[in-house]
Amino acid sequence: MGNARGRSLRGLSLRGRSVRGRSVRARITLVATLVVGVTLIVGAVAFVGVLRGSLFDALTTSIEADALEIAARAESGLDVVGDTDDDDQFFQVTDASGRTLASSDSLDGAIVSLPSSDDAQVITLPGDDTEYLALVDEDDGLTVIAARSTEDVVETVGTIIRLLAVAVPLVVLLLGVTIWTVVGRALRPVERMRREVDAVSATNLDRRIDESGSGDEIDRLAHTMNRMLDRLDESQRAQGRFISDASHELKSPLASLRQFAEVARDYPDRVSAADLSDAILDEGARLERLVQNMLVLAHTDESSTPVPRRPIDLDDLLLAEAARLRASGTVVVDTSHVSAGRVLGDAALLAQVVRNLVDNAARHARGQITLGLTDSGSQVTLTVDDDGPGVPVGERERVFDRFVRLDEARARDSGGSGLGLAIVRATVVAHGGTVRMLDNESGGARVEVLLPTASDS
Repeated sequence: MGNARGRSLRGLSLRGRSVRGRSVRARITLVATLVVGVTLIVGAVAFVGVLRGSLFDALTTSIEADALEIAARAESGLDVVGDTDDDDQFFQVTDASGRTLASSDSLDGAIVSLPSSDDAQVITLPGDDTEYLALVDEDDGLTVIAARSTEDVVETVGTIIRLLAVAVPLVVLLLGVTIWTVVGRALRPVERMRREVDAVSATNLDRRIDESGSGDEIDRLAHTMNRMLDRLDESQRAQGRFISDASHELKSPLASLRQFAEVARDYPDRVSAADLSDAILDEGARLERLVQNMLVLAHTDESSTPVPRRPIDLDDLLLAEAARLRASGTVVVDTSHVSAGRVLGDAALLAQVVRNLVDNAARHARGQITLGLTDSGSQVTLTVDDDGPGVPVGERERVFDRFVRLDEARARDSGGSGLGLAIVRATVVAHGGTVRMLDNESGGARVEVLLPTASDS
């Protein structure tokens, strides 16, 4: 039982793969041919039915005319004579007593008896297989039966059926071949693109698909795939730059630690234990900050991980950072422009954004930074100003890239890793917002962050 069930399941699986494995060309040809074939067959059956009905209606009309003519001649006392040469029709006239007054020679004296009916009836004569369509007309005591053979109608319908039986399969076959050819030609550029894309690997992401320039769907598909390859190429380059920069940043504190350790080992009288401890703590803290920032960036880059959405009072985060900075006594912090503002997001990530912005402003300020927060109803605007030298217009977008420092020496001395503003942008974008660098009224730099309010998120 188990083996039989296994073979059955494997058979179903293979058949399923066979059906799914058919090419688009084969599926389109099969479906289109089946639809047209069924339509032609239904149309042919309907046509034969309509034609047969029309022919029988015409035959009935002719029989009715025969019956009226025979009845008129019989009522007027004229002789009703049958056509001895015509076996395809007959008539019979009887009186009220059932006596035959006149009949066709083809009846050979036989008497035809039919029930009274307004509809035509199909009958056969004794000893004859020929079918006739007959009508009964009763008037003034006379009963007239007129009939005509259905042989011509049957032969005509049979001929049409034979013609359709040959024509419909030929048309379906011709249509299938035509669809197969047309679809194959239409999909040929797609197959070419598939081969070109299949040849692209991580080592040759600079390759692109040829675009015909026709503007049709195939050309637009090629353009879209080229744009995708552009993004993949740029992403790989950015990843390579990130790895290179990260390696360089990690190498610097490690080299410093190694240098201090070697000096302490070779010249113990020149490096005290306190100096060595301070160096290890400083460089270790630098390494910790760098690794922590890289982990934050990795978390914000993980698009499959949704950002938690909880109500966050952004003004509380700003005021907390202002209090921390005031306690350090390095710069004056103005919070008079901070009003209430609530957004939906991750508290830890948004706190990291605020801290990075405040620390960045404090590093570049001459003596004061200004924090601002306003809620317009649809979005919350957060601004951080400093009275430093500002950022050149051409560098205002680049400062949000990773490991970018406009002042290398100053950034290193102050502990900057070049990841702070990159983390700000990645986190703000993950929360559905935007960030940009501007000038402020004092000529220094202003970072403006726009986030959706909690009510609109």
